[in-house]
Amino acid sequence: MAKRGGKSLFSLSTLLASFFGSAMIAAAFAYFNYKFAEYKFIDFNKWIFYEKKAIFKPSAEKYIVVFYSSRATNTAEMLANTNLNLPILAIDYYNKSFKNSKNTTFLRSGTKNSLSFIQRFNIYESPCIFFIKKSKDTLYKQDSMIRKLDNLKELSKTVDSL
Repeated sequence: MAKRGGKSLFSLSTLLASFFGSAMIAAAFAYFNYKFAEYKFIDFNKWIFYEKKAIFKPSAEKYIVVFYSSRATNTAEMLANTNLNLPILAIDYYNKSFKNSKNTTFLRSGTKNSLSFIQRFNIYESPCIFFIKKSKDTLYKQDSMIRKLDNLKELSKTVDSL
C-alpha cells in the first residue's frame, strides 16, 4: 500500500465517506419510492358512481377527474362546455344529476362512497383536479398530484401544467 506523508490512501475517513454516500443514495431511493406510493388507486367495481341512473363503467385509458361543488355558480355548465383532449369525470360534492356532454361525464354517488373518495384522495378544497390512468379492467391509478383549481375557466391551463 502506498503512503503519502505518513498516511495510508485507504483511511478510515475514506471508508466512512463512501458508507455515508451509499446511505444517502439509499435514503433518496427509499424517499422517491415512498412518494410514488403516495398515488392512490380507485376500483370502479368497488366504488359505485352513477351517471343519471346507470352505473358508470369506465372505458377510456385515462381520465381527468374534477371534484367540484355544484353550488358554485355555473360550475356544471363550464365543465360541460370544456373541450380537452381527455375525457372528464366530474364528481359533484352535492350529488346533483346533470346531463353529460361530449367530453364530460357527470358522476354522483352515495354519501359513504363520496366520503371514502374524499378521504382516499385527501381532498380538502373544491374544485380540485387530477388524472387517473387505467391499470387493469376497472382499476385506475392516480397519475398526477391533486391540485386545487382557482378558476374553472382556467381548467385547460391547469391540465397543461399537470
